[in-house]
Amino acid sequence: MDFSSKLLQNAVNEMAQLPGIGKRTALRLVLHLLRQPLSQTEHLSKALINLRGGIKYCKSCFNLSDVEVCQICANPNRDESIICVVEDIRDVMAIESTSSFKGLYHVLGGKISPMDGIGPHDLNIEQLVNKVKQGHVKELIFALSSTMEGDTTNFYIFKQIQDYNITTTTIARGISVGDELEYADEITLGRSIVNRIPFESSLKS
Repeated sequence: MDFSSKLLQNAVNEMAQLPGIGKRTALRLVLHLLRQPLSQTEHLSKALINLRGGIKYCKSCFNLSDVEVCQICANPNRDESIICVVEDIRDVMAIESTSSFKGLYHVLGGKISPMDGIGPHDLNIEQLVNKVKQGHVKELIFALSSTMEGDTTNFYIFKQIQDYNITTTTIARGISVGDELEYADEITLGRSIVNRIPFESSLKS
């Protein structure tokens, strides 16, 4: 792709580094920005800079937040004895959109994947186990995607906390094997949370 402007080329190259954005799509987006008022581009740039510099991870659940403790963890109406274990913030948003879950979350920050060099110590698993050890948690809901990596992560956590007197469940298989939570429709996902099953049962299926 030949560019008549080095500035244009640099902008396209940077835009093309975003997930799912190829060079042609990047060029279309950059040209769109050029056609907009300068103030709109400045607002976008400022929002991204503020995001990168100001975003925090909730010190309790590791959800993204503007403050040290996210709105979900700070809500006194949430049931702190039930924790839903998810991969990232997209899963929190997907489950929250169903209005079917009133407990708290724990964001792992990924899944165990030896092929990608991601082990248990690269995730927020130790912090989750520590929560269980404190004795306030009555149930852990495993809500990772139904993939080999998700199942491996679920089983690893289960082995870490099996000696403690808590219930472990997993979302019902209304979510197809291999599906990511963020792509599930709200009704199916909501039913999967409400109709969750004992984790041990999922090991036998």
